[in-house]
Amino acid sequence: MTSLPTLFISHGGPDIVLADTPARHYLETVADLMPKPKAIVVVSAHFETDGVAVVTDPKPGMIYDFGGFAPELYKMVYPAPGEPALATKVFGMLEAAGLNPHTYEKRGYDHGTWTPMKLAFPDANIPIVQVSIDPNRDAAWHYAIGKALAPLRDEGVLLIGSGHVTHNLRAYFSTLRHGAEADPVLAGKVHAFTEWFAGKLVSGDTDAILHWKDEAPYPSENHPTDEHLMPIFFAYGAAGEGAKGRRVHDSVDHGFFANDSYLFD
Repeated sequence: MTSLPTLFISHGGPDIVLADTPARHYLETVADLMPKPKAIVVVSAHFETDGVAVVTDPKPGMIYDFGGFAPELYKMVYPAPGEPALATKVFGMLEAAGLNPHTYEKRGYDHGTWTPMKLAFPDANIPIVQVSIDPNRDAAWHYAIGKALAPLRDEGVLLIGSGHVTHNLRAYFSTLRHGAEADPVLAGKVHAFTEWFAGKLVSGDTDAILHWKDEAPYPSENHPTDEHLMPIFFAYGAAGEGAKGRRVHDSVDHGFFANDSYLFD
C-alpha cells in the first residue's frame, strides 16, 4: 500500500461551506491530492483537552460550536462513521510514545473537522477518528503526537491537522464589524509570518519550526493564543523524519486572514 502524505489545512469559519471563496474551492479539491484514504485521523484546534485524547465513538454526532451564522449551518450533518478499532490503535501508539493519552467515548464533530471534511470528502464514507490538542502544550509536544502516529500513513490512514496558519480573531471581527479595510501594517505582519513558515516548512527546518515563537516574525500578532497553530506541528511530525512541506493553497481573506494549507511527504 502506498504511504499517504499528511495534511495541514486552515479550516476557516463554519460558513466556509457556503462561501464562494478560493479557500472553499481549494478544500473541494483535497481528495485529488492523494489516493482515497482507508480512514482519517483529524487533530482539530477546536478539540481541546488536558493532555491528548482519542475519540472512540463509532457514530459521532454534530457539534455546532459557533453562534451568529446562517441558520442552514445548524441543520447540516456530516454522517461519517467513527472507527473504534483504529481509535484503540491510535491510543496504543500514543501510550507507547509516553504521551499518556485518554479516551472520549462520545464526542461529535466540531467545525474544525466537519466543515473541511464536508468539502473535501462530501460522501462522508471514510471513517474518522478525532484526536485532541492541548492548548497548554507547545509545538514540540504536538509534533511528538504526529511522530507517534506516523506509521499509520503506511496503512492508508490520512493524518490531518486542522487549524489556521494565522488566527487573530479580534482583528478579523473588528474589520467585519466596522466594514473597514484591513490594516496594511497588520497585513504586512501576516505576510511576513506566513512566508517565514513557508520557507521553513519547505526546507524542513525542524528546529526553527518548533521554536516558532522565538524565531518567526510577529507571532503574537498572528496568534494571540496558540491553539490554532498546534495542528500544523502534528501534521509535520506525522510525515516522519526528513519531511518537507509543500504549500498547496495560500489565499487570504479580508487582506490578512491567511488560509495556507500544506502537504507533507
